[in-house]
Amino acid sequence: MKTVTEFLRKVVEIPDMGIVMPDGCRLSARIWMPEDAVDNPVPAILEHLPYRKRDGTIFRDQLTHPYFAGHGYASIRVDMRGNGDSEGLMGDEYSEQELQDACDVIAWAAAQPWCNGNAGMMGISWGGFNCLQVAAKRPPALKAVISLCSTVDRYADDIHYKGGCLLLENFGWASTMLSYSSRPPDPLIAGGNRWRDLWLSRLENQPFLLPLWLSHQHRDAYWKRGSICEDFSAVKAAVLSIGGWHDGYRNTISHLVSNIQAPVKGIVGPWIHKYPHYAGPQPAIGFLQEALRWWDRWLKGAETDVENDPDYRAYLMDSVRPARWHPERPGRWVAEQEWPSANIKVEAIELISDGAKPAIVASPQTCGLAGGEYFPFTFGPELPGDQRPDDALSVCFDEPELTEAIDIVGAPELEVRIASDRPQANIAVRLCDVHPDGASELISYGVLNFTHRNSHEFPQALVPGETVSARVVLDQCAYRVPAGHKLRIAVSTAYWPMIWPSPEPVTLDVSKATLRLPLRPLAKASEVSFPEPEGATPWATETVRPTSSERHIDRDEKTGVVTLSISDDFGEVRDLDHGLVHGSIVRERWVIHPDDPLFAKGSTHWSQTFSRNEWSVRTETFADMRCDAQNFILSARIEAYEGENLVFERDFEQKIPRALV
Repeated sequence: MKTVTEFLRKVVEIPDMGIVMPDGCRLSARIWMPEDAVDNPVPAILEHLPYRKRDGTIFRDQLTHPYFAGHGYASIRVDMRGNGDSEGLMGDEYSEQELQDACDVIAWAAAQPWCNGNAGMMGISWGGFNCLQVAAKRPPALKAVISLCSTVDRYADDIHYKGGCLLLENFGWASTMLSYSSRPPDPLIAGGNRWRDLWLSRLENQPFLLPLWLSHQHRDAYWKRGSICEDFSAVKAAVLSIGGWHDGYRNTISHLVSNIQAPVKGIVGPWIHKYPHYAGPQPAIGFLQEALRWWDRWLKGAETDVENDPDYRAYLMDSVRPARWHPERPGRWVAEQEWPSANIKVEAIELISDGAKPAIVASPQTCGLAGGEYFPFTFGPELPGDQRPDDALSVCFDEPELTEAIDIVGAPELEVRIASDRPQANIAVRLCDVHPDGASELISYGVLNFTHRNSHEFPQALVPGETVSARVVLDQCAYRVPAGHKLRIAVSTAYWPMIWPSPEPVTLDVSKATLRLPLRPLAKASEVSFPEPEGATPWATETVRPTSSERHIDRDEKTGVVTLSISDDFGEVRDLDHGLVHGSIVRERWVIHPDDPLFAKGSTHWSQTFSRNEWSVRTETFADMRCDAQNFILSARIEAYEGENLVFERDFEQKIPRALV
């Protein structure tokens, strides 16, 4: 990445600007703007997050916000209510209070003498979600958003549920937020003992969100609120949607470009869950330059021609050898001026035709261990590996060896007719690229809880032995399968640890299966290009403890129990500006027995540490999830320390009835 140190306008920074909400709650903002903004007002850009500007997102903030400011914007990074250095308490994700606070910050910014009255909002993940939801509320000053790695559907395409199946990331993310929200304000900002009062108040009121999320196992009003797919027309701001093929949120870009009536464009690269000017796998792009084209057009009225960009730009990845991490994905950029595109033709491939012998699918509960993380994050061994171990536990349909390469662009689908021997059954469908030597690379996957075959809102139990039809939609993808390779569809009744298993082992009779494959004419070369990445001066730190990641799968040959153990040490660093030392570690264990879905267990342990001179605090959070046939059984614990003294502890215990999950 090229570091830019000289800008058209000199940048000044305000490290802690208090923005007081109508109810008196003070939010803490870090603001970068041109030095002469009062004399020459500029648009405002808001990023509104719970992830702590002082230490949590500072790496990317340093690259991004001063860059925007140097190009004529007031770039505002706000700690959400109840997080970082802001006052108040945070409840659930994307609460009405959170969204109203963002609207109030936008109104505050638009009224400042340094602002020209126009505002944009941006963010990745949580910030990508809330900027779309705020856009649907239409605050008057908000003219444009840039949303990365986000979703339009909080139920069906987030970390909670997928195809009506319970994602284990639902537990994982609740555990993460339990740890993240346990962290204290910085005493240098809060002053005196005020930091301690704010911290203890947060700890006493902090929710464990997992029971809430598990109390809504179907797509009810809880999930509809904040899902902009309920009314795409509510969004009037111009939307630039960006995502990555190695991220969990692959589908949003297509959904937005297909449904928003306001100006909208989409870009999908080969990336994990990161901003694309520093993301991996390579190639990264000049995201900040692309963002400036968007902001300049919609916030300044400049003629940047973004409205004439192709609707959908996607990185078409070449076939590679399976690996848990790829530093780079070879391929090329393709572009569709309109999306959905008439260039995409759907080819129907009969895997099991009418009258053919049914396939019997009854997978061990351990199927899925090659699947990787729901959204890879660490630039480490989190991508899907060689699929052959999972293929061996699935029913596989192999197509003939390709005589010519094909470009798959879009969302494959599998239409099936099945009969189940249980009232609740899951299916996982994987589309794989099989190399001539048998190596199997994952292209895309989809899962479905068959009780949700007609509706996520009103699921219906299966009648054992009765045949039903269903459609399994796989994730969007852009992938070239070369000549000499084969396509494989692998079908299983388990996908651990991506989804929670059914209450009982399941056998499916699959009497018909048709793959619908979206094919694009073979791209000869890149059809669009992007500038090379740029960024402002990087964050200045000193490494106290380096990062490290470990991932182990252990099989007890006596009992058959399989344990996936993950340890991600995010290291510990000292900020060379304000001196805060911060570190974190997470350990995860996922346990399953191949023959017993009720043996499923997940556990996490997070540690967060903070220190400066003689002051030090740490939090330890623990969470566990298991089940019986009728219930999910949950527990969690928070411990908070000043030095070595335990100053707070709290336990959570709850059972949540299973509802066709």
